[in-house]
Amino acid sequence: MSGLRLYGVPGKMTRRLAGLVVASQGLAVFFGALVARGLGSATGSNTSSTFMLMGSLLAGLCILDAGLLRQPWGITLGWILQIATLACAFVVPTMLFVGVLFGALWLTALAKGRAIDEHISHVDAQWYAAQEAPAPGSSSAHDAGPGTSPPDPSEQQSATQDG
Repeated sequence: MSGLRLYGVPGKMTRRLAGLVVASQGLAVFFGALVARGLGSATGSNTSSTFMLMGSLLAGLCILDAGLLRQPWGITLGWILQIATLACAFVVPTMLFVGVLFGALWLTALAKGRAIDEHISHVDAQWYAAQEAPAPGSSSAHDAGPGTSPPDPSEQQSATQDG
């Protein structure tokens, strides 16, 4: 897992995977905040509303970070949110399991997302290289892009007769 980012703008697939993980983590953190509020109220603690407020803030930051991964500091905020989720275990011990689970998913999203981004760029480079080098005996290979059909010969004939 060398090359994990702590800062910077990740590739498109890395952003998608990491965004999915951190947004889902926001939902789990919010439900953990509800549990913390319920436990605080059941024990008669005055901090139950503070638990709910802090948990909701953390959940909101998780969901916000899913959209901010295009910013260079979006990945850094994601790492901070992973640590904050682990810290929630001091209030609700079960959140340790949630923090470890989403931390592992975060690491996997960053590692596999980067591998997918590298694979896509490699395949794209091969495709563009093949388009630049036309096959012997064929017309220009890069006239049509991927997913397009070659030009209609009848249109070419009418264009040459008009000119």
